[in-house]
Amino acid sequence: MQAAAGDAPFKRAPQRIRAEVASVDLAGRRTVLVLPVTFMNESGSAVAPLARYYKVPTEGIVLVHDDIDLPFGKLRFHHGRGTGGHNGVASVVRSLGSPALWRLKVGVGRPPGRMDPADFVLRRFYDRERPDVDLLVAEAADVLRTFGSAGGDAARQRAGEAAGRLGIGPPEPA
Repeated sequence: MQAAAGDAPFKRAPQRIRAEVASVDLAGRRTVLVLPVTFMNESGSAVAPLARYYKVPTEGIVLVHDDIDLPFGKLRFHHGRGTGGHNGVASVVRSLGSPALWRLKVGVGRPPGRMDPADFVLRRFYDRERPDVDLLVAEAADVLRTFGSAGGDAARQRAGEAAGRLGIGPPEPA
């Protein structure tokens, strides 16, 4: 994979764990970013072994994922709730044995018409959506930085205010 987190490239995870990792400084703290290379529904098979390897308690994990029940452009940051029917989140919670982790939900909105939700979340963004997606990703990164420097309550507030700050909303139909 050619992805990078700032200046840190993602590399193969240790011990044959099916993920790529990048070690970065986030608000003065060493932070490991993880990209599972499993099917989304099997993300827990990468997250849990890496949490054990790096000795990260469940409360120190932030899971970033899409959410079709949030409007496009909205971020929500919370701790210890249910999976909301998201199979990838369910896999991580099951593998960790606890829902006591932080989650940053990135709103992608509902699929149009009768489109299958799985097809909707796996499709590439349209060119006209890219500028808003880039803003949303940058804002999500700022929420994570806020979590690292000021904690969960501050990150929750920043996420809640993001949509107004960004001035983006649902993409217009094609």
